[in-house]
Amino acid sequence: MDVILLERVEKLGGIGDVVKVKDGFARNFLLPRKKALRANEANKKVFEANRARIEADNASRRTDAEKEAGTFNDVSVTLIRQASNTGQLYGSVAVRDLVEALVADGHKVNKAQIVLDKPIKAIGVYEVRVALHPEVSVTVKVNVARSPEEADMQAQGVDVMAAMFEKEETGFVEDYDPNAEPGATAEVREEAPAADEGETAEG
Repeated sequence: MDVILLERVEKLGGIGDVVKVKDGFARNFLLPRKKALRANEANKKVFEANRARIEADNASRRTDAEKEAGTFNDVSVTLIRQASNTGQLYGSVAVRDLVEALVADGHKVNKAQIVLDKPIKAIGVYEVRVALHPEVSVTVKVNVARSPEEADMQAQGVDVMAAMFEKEETGFVEDYDPNAEPGATAEVREEAPAADEGETAEG
């Protein structure tokens, strides 16, 4: 289907461009979200008649988005979630969670602006793009951790999972007392034959 773009659409084109897109993409995304019009003669005339206003509206929204982008310098949000020992989340962090965290932090964002390629399913620090306007986007750091302390460590660049496995291994070596193990075994050895003899005598 040929459509006329009413705003810049990534990988497609800018305002006023006539582009060919898949019918489903046009019907499900571009047309209902008022990002494009079907490219027929009537719509072309309507677009040209309103082009100046459409471009002015876009410029005004872009200016607002640029101002809002200024409030996103070094923004990071922390989400505390339950996770397994391997760092896999019970569930995942979805777009809605990010919107709620950013709005709580005083930013004006909606679900359509969060560009999350796939849900976040493990603890760690992620960079998520927020498209405030088709021509203005910012990057937000999302720190997903099991506790505020873990989030602090991750914020400082510590790989919590790697650190945890190292700690477990060293802990195992420190707790292992080489003298205790053979002694215990010797005692078991001494007791075992006695038990066998008892059984033999009874039998």
